[in-house]
Amino acid sequence: MKKILIPVDFSEYSEYALEVAATIAKTTGAEIIVLHMMGLSESIFTKDESQEFMEAQYYMRLAKKRFASFLNHEYLQGIKVSEMVQNYKRFDEINTIAKELHIDLVIMGSHGVGGMVDIFVGSNTEKVVRTSEVPVLVIKKRMPDFKIKRIVLAWHFKDENVLVYRKLRDFAAAFDAILHLVYINLPAAHFMSSKQIEDRIAQFMENTGIKKEVAIYNDYSVEEGLLQYARKIEADLVAVPTHGRKGLSHFLVGSIGEDVANHAQLPVLTLKM
Repeated sequence: MKKILIPVDFSEYSEYALEVAATIAKTTGAEIIVLHMMGLSESIFTKDESQEFMEAQYYMRLAKKRFASFLNHEYLQGIKVSEMVQNYKRFDEINTIAKELHIDLVIMGSHGVGGMVDIFVGSNTEKVVRTSEVPVLVIKKRMPDFKIKRIVLAWHFKDENVLVYRKLRDFAAAFDAILHLVYINLPAAHFMSSKQIEDRIAQFMENTGIKKEVAIYNDYSVEEGLLQYARKIEADLVAVPTHGRKGLSHFLVGSIGEDVANHAQLPVLTLKM
């Protein structure tokens, strides 16, 4: 891992992302690039050129002043940190920057308090996740002792899961972390016996060449089972595949229990299929 991008609005949630990025950078030797999107109104750019230039300079100076205090942390010592200020207003433009700069990981802080649905749906974070072609790590709270030792991925018997697995395997290797796969066995029409699941796992692994154990966990939804299993094994990170512009709402909406929604605080890593 060489470059980490952090979109910031100078809030405390942005600081959560910055501190986690610093921990990862010290582990991997990565550079941190901090991006602020000014999002100036078009009206500013309809004035004469001299006024436009002066106002643009004012907002640039203001952003740089805020960077000075925002980046004044001991935990950033010894880490290469670069600042970027752009007048972007659409969050899909972050993906353009990520590709141009060859970013390996985007980290965002989120104010979501209701579990994975509230983290993403209708938020700026969801807009980034939906369009990002690089992994996005979402942080919900301050984590000064952030570590990645155990990662959980919900397993399905689809080819797209193979691509996500391989990406996640490489990510885990960078942190010397253990990757746990779990199949969430659902009731009613989706229910399978343990023997049926084991046979299907064995067949799928043989067809794909993957050699990895898959745990079986019974629950009423994939999302709730995934989070409950993550707690059970004391995972540090939950990995979630995304379908590009369908976003995480396609994967998550309406399926997380209230208790999980109120208490899910684990970092979430999203990977585009």
